[in-house]
Amino acid sequence: MDRTMQLGGGPAPVEVRGFSVPAGLTGLRRALTLSRLSVAALGHSLGVTGAITLVGPGLGLVPRAMAGVRALADRQRALAEDWSGVRIPGPPGPLPEVPAGASGAIARYRWITGDPQTRREFTWILTEPVVGGLLAFLPVAVVLSGLWGVFLAFFGVPLSTAWDGLWYQFVPIEGTATAVLAGLLSVLQLPLALWLAPRAVHRHTRRTRAMLAPSEQELMAGRIAHLTTTRSAAVDTRMAEIRRIERDLHDGAQARLVAMGMTLDAAEHLLERDPQAVRALLVEARQSSAKALEELRDLVRGIHPPVLADRGLVDAVRALAMVSAVPTEVIVDLPGRPEMPLESAVYFAVSELLANVAKHSDAGRAHIDLRYDRGVLRVTVSDNGRGGADARLGTGLRGVERRLATFDGVVAVSSPVNGPTTVTMELPCALSSPRTTSS
Repeated sequence: MDRTMQLGGGPAPVEVRGFSVPAGLTGLRRALTLSRLSVAALGHSLGVTGAITLVGPGLGLVPRAMAGVRALADRQRALAEDWSGVRIPGPPGPLPEVPAGASGAIARYRWITGDPQTRREFTWILTEPVVGGLLAFLPVAVVLSGLWGVFLAFFGVPLSTAWDGLWYQFVPIEGTATAVLAGLLSVLQLPLALWLAPRAVHRHTRRTRAMLAPSEQELMAGRIAHLTTTRSAAVDTRMAEIRRIERDLHDGAQARLVAMGMTLDAAEHLLERDPQAVRALLVEARQSSAKALEELRDLVRGIHPPVLADRGLVDAVRALAMVSAVPTEVIVDLPGRPEMPLESAVYFAVSELLANVAKHSDAGRAHIDLRYDRGVLRVTVSDNGRGGADARLGTGLRGVERRLATFDGVVAVSSPVNGPTTVTMELPCALSSPRTTSS
């Protein structure tokens, strides 16, 4: 019989089929890992309940204990996605703030139950050592029972005599025949454990999702809060961009045009009595107009580069790589073009990251990878420099995060000391038209 079970909630649900020795062995290892995590959950459960009942001012150790619970819950979420393809949404926000003046066990309990996600995690940590632990340990227990039966097949008769009777499940060990029967039953249990293990792991994943996943209302509230924040950031960014354009126009092209007008006015007054001076003034006016035109082009390029508008994101990123101070390789797997605003955001994000590489990394090479998979545009910028990049220490990476947050984009930075540095940007989007590129 070939039965298929699928779990929803993730981008790539994993199928569990009838019987497979490799899948069974993998399931046993995972069940053993979940059993160990259930033991850790027991420790966290005792820690939280103990922190609630401790005598002392304020909330005491409860916030720290719940932070440990959340870390363990995040570990379970990661395993659920890796093993079963089931994505369990994380908390929509951090742990609630500690109220001033709250004290006593009742205040601590209210602090836990006042936030829906914290309340779910508290309920989960109380039940996981028993329900989740038994579910995960079940296939391991079947294996141990089978091994015990094999042992009794060889040594059960003398043990039964020494212990004044011995049973293996429903079989009394009274002689060689019953010992052999116990061994046969135990051997049959081993394939049962292999069949049961992956199903127990998937059932454990379902339970974890049911216990930890936020409700639709909470997800919607978190989404609204995120949109409010990103909208505010987008407005601030746009206003800063408008002020920059005004400043560049005022200090650059506008000043040159005013100077050119004054030069032409002077040339007009000198036209009759000093033609030679007029010639010099006209040359000066022509140079001013050329510089003003160049500054206007630079300003337009800073707003929306022509190569981006004409040829798309791929060629625009390649153009950035060509002018980068660090030799940069570009690899592309992009079957179409995102929308123009998103293209612009990604272009300037990559430009900022390449500038950081040139200024701070001491790198010899950089690498840009552009890919599109399952509705997500993934851009990776890496270098072999000295590492140590941290968004908290500068405005460059924070600016990239704010720019992409408007499009629900996320930025992940991996930059250990001594390198390498890898910045990964992911943005959900649709490709609206075929790719336009020179190669």
